[in-house]
Amino acid sequence: MPRKVSHKKKAAASASAPPAAEKKEEKEEKEEDRPDEHPFKVGSWLVVTWQPDASERLCTIIERAKVEDAERITPNTIKASKADLDARDDGLWRYYVHYADFNRRMDEWVKPERVALKPSALDPSDRRSKRRFDPSAGVSELGRAAPRHGRFRRRHDEHEGLDEASLREHEEVTKVKNVGVVELGRHAIETWYFSPYPKEFYPGGYVDALYVCEHTFAFYRSRRELRRASARLGARRPPGDEIYRSGEVAMFEVDGATPASRARLDYCQNLCYFAKLFLDHKTLYYDVDPFLFYVLCELDDRGYHPVGFYSKEKYSEVGYNLACILAFPPYQRKGYGRFLIAFSYALSVKEKKVGAPEKPLSDLGHIAYRSYWAATLLGALSKLPADAPQISVMELSKATSIMADDVAATLQYLGVVRTVGGVPVVWCPPDVLKALIAKHPEKPPFVHVDDLHWTPFYTDVKKDKFSIRAKRPTAEGGLVDSYA
Repeated sequence: MPRKVSHKKKAAASASAPPAAEKKEEKEEKEEDRPDEHPFKVGSWLVVTWQPDASERLCTIIERAKVEDAERITPNTIKASKADLDARDDGLWRYYVHYADFNRRMDEWVKPERVALKPSALDPSDRRSKRRFDPSAGVSELGRAAPRHGRFRRRHDEHEGLDEASLREHEEVTKVKNVGVVELGRHAIETWYFSPYPKEFYPGGYVDALYVCEHTFAFYRSRRELRRASARLGARRPPGDEIYRSGEVAMFEVDGATPASRARLDYCQNLCYFAKLFLDHKTLYYDVDPFLFYVLCELDDRGYHPVGFYSKEKYSEVGYNLACILAFPPYQRKGYGRFLIAFSYALSVKEKKVGAPEKPLSDLGHIAYRSYWAATLLGALSKLPADAPQISVMELSKATSIMADDVAATLQYLGVVRTVGGVPVVWCPPDVLKALIAKHPEKPPFVHVDDLHWTPFYTDVKKDKFSIRAKRPTAEGGLVDSYA
């Protein structure tokens, strides 16, 4: 029989045991005294090997975790040397790091074998970094640093509208990626950000790979599960209406609030989960009812393959014609992002409305939009008759369906605005226009309006302040109920 322990002995044992706070302090002191022993302290600086080009990069540790059993180094216990045992102990840990020279989308898990310089050998102001950092700066400060677009962020911030508390909460929740690689169709894609997939799909807080069906965006833990589900599929296409097809490119409209189709609701929610892996902000997970999703696909003999999408509110109080946009990473630099932007404005032209993307834009989104606006406005200016005396911002807005504020900002960026008598006017001589068109050309793939078969949602023109048909000219040349 088990021996009974008296209450007095239990009390004495508990009194002699060090409290949790003391244990924590002892652990921290040990980490301070021996910074190069695993596990490294969170907040320590390292130099690790950056895999794409094998260069050495300065980074800081954001999180640490024990490696799964299957990934650990297990030496031969009969012939194990001290080096083997040290390698085993080092291999018990992995570290989630933020690179000082990169945006937080490049954060990743690294294993000890990629560490080139350990904490004690590194000064945070090491010259390997392009800039000097204060080691006391929080992770959120590092997360907002983006040297690649530093000159641009001074004028533009995708976190605009978030107070400090909300920003800290967001970055605390999303600071560590929960999926390493996502497999979509024939592509294995490294993820950029955290996505709130159900926790049973990453029970340890992180999963190396997630498998996504390119026709339903349903997600699975193994490739075998994905194959079994794909074998039961019927039509290999998005569950919406095909509203555009030109050559090998097609566009589908999927309504997030279709009562008769649970498949469409699941598709939109799963698409949002997937998109969040590559978008830091401005994405939905559950409330997809007020939105329409436009999914761009490539078409071949095996079916439709999604390459990007954008979402749009069915009715926007502030005139947004696009809420969230993403060209999937394997299909970037092919013009699909620009095509999605052009398509959103093609629908605005069809609706006879002006529109704008939801603000604030991300850094990459702003660059893409500014490029599109510049090329489109220069194209509109080039089509003016030679004897046209002048054109106003409002006339350019109505001709392109671009919001007047965006027209004015783009003309300022192009340097074709002059002030005459205190009034800003568009000044663009033929030689200047020709040089600007060469610098900001319109690029394929183009949206062919004749291949667009779509009817806009019915709205009351008189009450819609963004409808071009609702604008009435005045004797002074202005507009009644105008947005500009």
